[in-house]
Amino acid sequence: MRCVQIVAVGAPLEAREVALPEPGPDEIRVRIEAAGICHSDVHYRAGTASIARVPITPGHEIAGRVDALGAGVDGLTEGARVALHYLVSCGRCDYCARGLEQFCRRGRMLGKHLDGGYAQYVVAPARNAVPIPDTVATAAAAIMMCSSSTALHALRKARTSAGDRVAVFGAGGLGMSAVQLARAFGALEVYAIDIDASKLAAAARHGAIPIDPAAGAPAQQLRERTAGHGVDVALEFAGLPATQQQAVASLAVHGRAALAGITRHSFAVDSFNDVINREAEIIGVSDHLHSELGTLMEFTRRGLLDLDSVISEHIALDADAINAQLDALAAQRASTRCVITPG
Repeated sequence: MRCVQIVAVGAPLEAREVALPEPGPDEIRVRIEAAGICHSDVHYRAGTASIARVPITPGHEIAGRVDALGAGVDGLTEGARVALHYLVSCGRCDYCARGLEQFCRRGRMLGKHLDGGYAQYVVAPARNAVPIPDTVATAAAAIMMCSSSTALHALRKARTSAGDRVAVFGAGGLGMSAVQLARAFGALEVYAIDIDASKLAAAARHGAIPIDPAAGAPAQQLRERTAGHGVDVALEFAGLPATQQQAVASLAVHGRAALAGITRHSFAVDSFNDVINREAEIIGVSDHLHSELGTLMEFTRRGLLDLDSVISEHIALDADAINAQLDALAAQRASTRCVITPG
């Protein structure tokens, strides 16, 4: 089968022909119809985040149709439309027992430890399959597996509730889902902060109030728009020290900043004014839970989450096209979400 792989860390991805994978016991093979391109894949290609081996097929936002069943699989049929939860957990360790599967002691991830979605087919545990409702597009289901699920998990970690004022730092794929989900949670106001005017315009179409950093520090703009109070929830998806600092600085009394953007750089915090004197919280967000994916499917089925509008481009399973998208993401000039359609 055709795939596009990382063959050397720090080098462009390459097209390759590999053997068709066979499902083992309790596994399924999925014929991939959509695979999202995520900023995490930029880090894997560059080596700023580790991968288990080379060569490896990246891609962890995967949806398609069940193509083959391994021994012992029941509840699924060939041809069924499914998306794949990318966290392969053991289900037995202390973290799994506590419902913290993303910290599984033996956990692995599609596209990072196991071959992922930049391919025609992929093998995964049958229990990782998430049924796709008839009214949900396959491409939407694919990006739901990371960008939307991380956004939902961030909102839940920040204890977002009806009446909250929410600021979303970074209006890309995760941010666009977060804007819509915050409104579904009953947020009183949702602000979107980004340097890209087209992303701000897209967020505004989903009901967000756009904040352009070119007009001044976002934290100050948010305080001016909230009568000096600040926001109850700040979600940071850009993974930049400057935006992380602004997210914390924008908080109201008892505000919560949930940091999901990936960076290894530190940022400065005015511990007294921004945290202690407001009893504010800084919360880390790591991945999501399998149980949250069904909720996302239902949000989408009911029209509360429009992911078709978040997908800005569909490309073929082509190494040059994929590398170009990764380059754009690395330069912070990519559009919202790009999806590979292997064909």
